[in-house]
Amino acid sequence: MAVLPTLPKRLHGPSVWALYAIGFVPAALAFYLGATGRLPGNAVKEFEHLLGLWALRFLVATLAITPLRDLFGLNWLRYRRALGLLAFYYVLMHFLAYMLLDQMLRFPAIVADIARRPFITIGMTAFVLIIPLALTSNNWSIRRLGQRWNKLHRLVYLIAAAGALHFAMSVKIVGPEQMLYIALVALLLAWRPIRMPYLRWRRQRSGIARPHRPTTQKAAG
Repeated sequence: MAVLPTLPKRLHGPSVWALYAIGFVPAALAFYLGATGRLPGNAVKEFEHLLGLWALRFLVATLAITPLRDLFGLNWLRYRRALGLLAFYYVLMHFLAYMLLDQMLRFPAIVADIARRPFITIGMTAFVLIIPLALTSNNWSIRRLGQRWNKLHRLVYLIAAAGALHFAMSVKIVGPEQMLYIALVALLLAWRPIRMPYLRWRRQRSGIARPHRPTTQKAAG
């Protein structure tokens, strides 16, 4: 499989920071449109919806990094942490928009919402689960936790599934957009158990495709 060319090493760091800068553009644009009265319908609900949708998009992008490398040779692992943190920041902004702008910190109403509306229960659960992932997305935590870090960060699959379900249940009629994200998350979840068999098959196939070339030995003496 041909591997696409990657950025020069000197650009790796700047490209990650550029991803952060670009990643916050949708939030800034949505806030500007809402503040200037250009969001359709209920501006608060629309703003909250856009933040949640981008959180789900960044979660999908985070999970897609490994399959893209395995299948197409796109080595974008350096961006996975940034994408995961962007997903967390958007989940946090989505949560704050709900708490501050939608519910205006009316805690009895918030508690009733969580207990009465399953999609909010699922969304709050995903928010709680993503917090430890964000807090441990640093090199110190990786060294400190060792193998436990890998186990902890597998929660991202559950969080992505909860996010897609939260999105689908938040609308009255599940349309093509909701089905698209459910399908994407389902495919990414399905990739995990078949990844290692696929990589073994690909190595075996590569070995068969390359015939063994006997080495010649120089005569002694």
